[in-house]
Amino acid sequence: MPIQIPDLLPAAGVLSDENIFVMTRTRAMHQDIRPLRVLLLNLMPKKIETEIQLMRMLSNSPLQVDVDLLRIDDRESKNTPKAHLDTFYQDFSQVRDNRYDGLIITGAPLGLVPFSKVVYWDTLVEIIEWSRTHVTSTLFLCWAAQAALKVFYGLEKQTRDVKLSGVYEHRRLVELDPLVRGFDDRFLAPHSRYANFEGDFIREYTDLRIFAESDEAGVYLAVSPDARQVYVTGHPEYDADTLHNEFVRDTHAGINPRVPKNYYRNDDPSEAPHATWRSHGHLLFTNWLNYYVYQNTPYDLAQLGQAAGQA
Repeated sequence: MPIQIPDLLPAAGVLSDENIFVMTRTRAMHQDIRPLRVLLLNLMPKKIETEIQLMRMLSNSPLQVDVDLLRIDDRESKNTPKAHLDTFYQDFSQVRDNRYDGLIITGAPLGLVPFSKVVYWDTLVEIIEWSRTHVTSTLFLCWAAQAALKVFYGLEKQTRDVKLSGVYEHRRLVELDPLVRGFDDRFLAPHSRYANFEGDFIREYTDLRIFAESDEAGVYLAVSPDARQVYVTGHPEYDADTLHNEFVRDTHAGINPRVPKNYYRNDDPSEAPHATWRSHGHLLFTNWLNYYVYQNTPYDLAQLGQAAGQA
């Protein structure tokens, strides 16, 4: 939450220069308060598991957040009961006239599928384009980050020969941006993807600001110049056993996956996995929700469309 101080106190200017949110008493007296509205487009197969993981991330904040759940289409899910989807999820046609403070688009197990072969690709493109005028800030996770690079920059997907799976060390590349406030200089985060996000490629073909990178995993965190789009190429929301469950699933499917790196004790799958990224995950989502959503969103969300020249 912001620190409230007298209007003309010298500290106000100093702290503002450090990108610390300062609210003057004059502004505090006139501000309106309302819950934040966040839309979650859930593309993961195990939707209930993903809901819980992301709700846990969003709940680690003093801000009140109202969440709407969105499904990409009405096809039956193999891993989620139809009754659950019909009860809690909306179709895009039901929310397209709404405006939201934040949007989260999850990953999807489509790393080896060309965009042109993704059944719901056209709808996903429409939603991503719609977010430009109807959402203050959008968070793209894993495969969704790759999809957003295609929509916004026309970049074809870059794919690894072998799936990246495990927990990797990343370097924080910037200090003062509020999204990385409190990040350690080096921190851990899990990845599970075929997508490749090489730093040189991203720097050459986009105007994204890269905030965190890994020697092994590539770009982890990147942001558009206006902070309206945030790209997270890993899965900071994952539970301690999610990578394990994926490893067991792929093993039983005969895929012969590599053991997730830096995940099991002594890299031994017979040992219990342990989470080393929880604090980072909570901090990332809290910072995004506070600094990129709460502090930038208008009280009247209709202003989003007006700012973009739309009614």
